[in-house]
Amino acid sequence: MNDDILFSRPFRAPGELGNLDAVLSSDHAHGDGAFTASASARLRELTGSPALLTTSCTHALELAALLLEIGPGDEVVLPSFTFSSAAIAVVARGAVPVFADLDETTGNIDPESLAAAITSRTRAVTVMHYGGVPVDLAAVEAVTRPAGIPIVEDNAHGLGGLTLDGRRLGTVGAFGTQSFHDTKNVHCGEGGALLVNEGRYLERAEILREKGTNRARFLRGEIDKYTWQDAGSSYLPSELNAAVLDAQLAAFDEIQANRLRVWAGYAAGLAPWAAENGVRLMSDDRALRHTSHLFWLQLPTEAARDGLLAHLRTLGIRAAFHYVPLHSSPAGRRLGRTAGTGADAAVLERTDRFASHLVRLPLWAGLTDAQVERVVAGVRSYTLDPTK
Repeated sequence: MNDDILFSRPFRAPGELGNLDAVLSSDHAHGDGAFTASASARLRELTGSPALLTTSCTHALELAALLLEIGPGDEVVLPSFTFSSAAIAVVARGAVPVFADLDETTGNIDPESLAAAITSRTRAVTVMHYGGVPVDLAAVEAVTRPAGIPIVEDNAHGLGGLTLDGRRLGTVGAFGTQSFHDTKNVHCGEGGALLVNEGRYLERAEILREKGTNRARFLRGEIDKYTWQDAGSSYLPSELNAAVLDAQLAAFDEIQANRLRVWAGYAAGLAPWAAENGVRLMSDDRALRHTSHLFWLQLPTEAARDGLLAHLRTLGIRAAFHYVPLHSSPAGRRLGRTAGTGADAAVLERTDRFASHLVRLPLWAGLTDAQVERVVAGVRSYTLDPTK
C-alpha cells in the first residue's frame, strides 16, 4: 500500500544539507573537524559530560570495555532484554556476559535479579534505559557501589532523559553510550558517542578512540607531533556524519516535542481499549520521565501479540515486536549465562514473557495527528480472542 504508515522514518533536520555542503566544499571530510567539535559541544551542553563521537553505540560500548580493562575470566552483568551490542562488547574482550531479568513495568533491568547475578568475577554492570524510561539507578547503585563495580549506561534510547532523582541519563555511570542510528530520536545514519563521566578516563579514551595515538592532543596544539601510545581502533566518524548530527542536535527540542505529541496521542487514545482487553500500555507515570523513543503494548498472550501485528499489517500499519532475549539466542547460550549454574541457573521468565507479548507502534517525529489517529483506530479495531 502506498499510504502505509512506516514503523520508523529518520527525521530531516533543517541545516543538514548546508552542513554537508560545507564539508564537501572543504578540504576536511575525515573526523575531528569543525562539525565534530560542534556536535560534541552540543552533546556536552545537553548531558553535562564530555562526549567523544564514535561510529556507533556498539563502538562506544567497546571503548567502555577497553577503558575498564575487562578481560578473560571477567564477567559483566547486563539485561537479557537488550540489543546484542551490549553483549558483544563483553565477548570481544574474552569476558562472559551474565544475563539478568527485567522489571515488567518498564522493560528495564531488575535490580534484584542484577544483585543475584553478581559474583567475585563481576567487573562491571551494563544497564539500558529501555524506550528512554530511566532504570532505577539508585537501586542499581545500592548493589554496585559497596562492591566498587562500575556502571555503564547504554543510553541509546535515553538522550535528554532524567533519572527518578533528576540526574541526566547517561551521566550516572562511569560511562554512558549513545546511538545515532537512523531509528533513534537524533541520528546521523550510523553513529554514536561515549560520555566519559569520570575524568580519570578521558585522556586514555581519546587515545583508544584515535587508533591508539595522542592525535587529539596534537589537534589541540598541546604537543608538536602525535605517536602510537596504546591499544585502540578507528572509532572516529567522518565529518559528513558529524555534520548531519550537528544539525539534528540543533533541532533536538523540535524532535522531542513531536515525538512526545505522538506518544501522548497513543497513550490517550488507547487507554480505554487497553483496559477493556487486559492490555498493558507503556506507563505514562510522569515519575518515569521518558524520551518518547518508543510506545509499547503488552498483549495478554503471544498469540494475541501475533494477531495484532498481523491485523495492523492488513491496515497498512507497520508495527513491530523487539529483541529476542539474549539468554535464549544461539550466541547467548554459547557465550553467556544467567545467574547460578547447572540446575540452579536462573530462568528469566519475566524477560521471556515481556519479549513474546510486546508490540511497538510506529513512532517518529514526522507522524501527523491524522496518522496517529489512524494507528489508534487500527489498534482499537482488533478484537482479542479470549481462547488464545
